[in-house]
Amino acid sequence: MGADAPARLLTRVFATLSSIAASPRPLSATAIAAKVGLAASSAHRVLGQLVAAGLVVREPGSRGFRVSSQLAAFAREVLLGDPAQAERHAILDGLATRIGETCNLTMLDRGRVVYLDRVECQWPLRVNLAPGSHVPIHCTASGKLFLATMPKARRTALLAAAPLERFAPTTIVDRAALEHELERLRKRDLGIDDEEYMAGLIAVAVPVRDPRGRVVAALAVHAPAARMPLTAALDHVDAMRAAAARIASTLK
Repeated sequence: MGADAPARLLTRVFATLSSIAASPRPLSATAIAAKVGLAASSAHRVLGQLVAAGLVVREPGSRGFRVSSQLAAFAREVLLGDPAQAERHAILDGLATRIGETCNLTMLDRGRVVYLDRVECQWPLRVNLAPGSHVPIHCTASGKLFLATMPKARRTALLAAAPLERFAPTTIVDRAALEHELERLRKRDLGIDDEEYMAGLIAVAVPVRDPRGRVVAALAVHAPAARMPLTAALDHVDAMRAAAARIASTLK
């Protein structure tokens, strides 16, 4: 084995992980081999090693591979440990101060929404969800934003994997109705929770996009409807988009 063989192997492994992570749907070994420039036998060998290490998993019922929950958690830790995290938190804090309500930053995590950061309002009536907490995808503002902006095939597969559980009287549990709502939100480039996750609580979310235009996170504000009606929350969308753009600039 040549002295540079370990470096070549690491390069192949990283390229394979990058291609899987960047794909909106599970990739087959053949597709990965083509993207990375590997022979089919080499791609299968690398994938076997990644599966054994718990970094990728085979999608049930298909030939495709996706990143594992272990690798997704590692990616979140990298993002949270980034020196720019302090800057992102300051942006979030400034927005919460301006709006006067709780603001948060979330990501998609294996079919659910995970909180990356959160700045609580100072009002006594509020909902405490610490960073690392998970919430449903089909009835939260951030979750509906992720669903609305992802490829339809991926959305269909994701929603088919779990029932649409009812959390509040207004939770949309009919798939056709949810699809109609998501198409409406896609055109507005917004996520809206009109008391769908918790009765009496509203939320609005805007996307945070990476340099390639992909939605990698969501910035949201939520508040008791009695204190801030949905129409009032929507008045802050421009300020939210500006804050999201500033947060996006820290991800480059």
